[in-house]
Amino acid sequence: MQAASHCYPLVHFSGRGRYSKVSNHSSVKILSLNWLPQKFDFDQGAQIQKILKSSKLKRFCVIPNSNDGYPSLSVSEEDTTASKKDTSTMEEWEFGGETFLSKWSPPRYLWRGLSVLILAGQVIIRIIKGKIHWKNTFQQLERVGPKSVGVCLLTAAFVGMAFTIQFVREFTRLGLNRSVGGVLALAFSRELSPVVTSIVVAGRIGSAFAAELGTMQVSEQTDTLRVLGANPVDYLVTPRVIASCIALPFLTLMCFTVGMASSALLADGVYGISINIILDSAQRALKSWDLISAMIKSQVFGAIISIISCAWGVTTLGGAKGVGESTTSAVVLSLVGIFVADFALSYCFFQGAGDSLKNCM
Repeated sequence: MQAASHCYPLVHFSGRGRYSKVSNHSSVKILSLNWLPQKFDFDQGAQIQKILKSSKLKRFCVIPNSNDGYPSLSVSEEDTTASKKDTSTMEEWEFGGETFLSKWSPPRYLWRGLSVLILAGQVIIRIIKGKIHWKNTFQQLERVGPKSVGVCLLTAAFVGMAFTIQFVREFTRLGLNRSVGGVLALAFSRELSPVVTSIVVAGRIGSAFAAELGTMQVSEQTDTLRVLGANPVDYLVTPRVIASCIALPFLTLMCFTVGMASSALLADGVYGISINIILDSAQRALKSWDLISAMIKSQVFGAIISIISCAWGVTTLGGAKGVGESTTSAVVLSLVGIFVADFALSYCFFQGAGDSLKNCM
């Protein structure tokens, strides 16, 4: 028979777990709600009682039991709500005080930017080790190269004719008709062809990469690849990067050829400057390094487009809306990266006073 006795309050507990020493040499262990079931163990002597823990504030009391001499545990709810000050004090007691960066999390654009660097490193390591999925690489190469030729050549032709109008009008007034071809050739080989081609590819291919990988990410297809034992970087990212780096230099050379041809035809048909004069001037002004620098630039631009687009795709969150936002931001960042890289490479490749136009005066 249980004897009447008084309740001795031990301690108040709220949401999360800690060890705490209480009266009567008892040890109470509260387990966290975040990662364990909502219960705790009350250990006294050889007796262990497991009691479900509620999210409300509880008062625990020990009542001596006359049958076996061990204390029993009773729980009483308190309906009163603790004040904000008491709650904050309790949280500080639970966590032992908060540090300055305990609740800080990096902004999304920061960790997505870091993901670009990490993904680039992973791609480089896998290429060096030879972990390349060749079937996917050839499929992406066909997609980036032959299927993008039409729109790239059409853009290069009209850009070339637009620049021809501006150059021929001014150079004809100055009596420098023989320099028109050289100026156009240098402008196309050093800047226009790689930049214009990369812009077209970023809008057409970069957006497709980001949308595809973003859809696969939100629909958990990338997790399925991991379950099947395939690395998503090897299967999805590396083929796209290799295809972009290989296809863009060839597209750039084709755009350079078409742009120069359209410029020569317009200059001959509208302004009366012979095609032979345009081509002879271009041949005198151009050097082999001009074309090599254009191909190096296009390779770098291809890597920027593919890595940024893939990184933004695999870090997509939020369903269909997140896919659209990732696609848009991937294209914008790819264009910004192209312009920044173009400035850096031009500054490295072409320093000092140039003498390319002396031969075509």
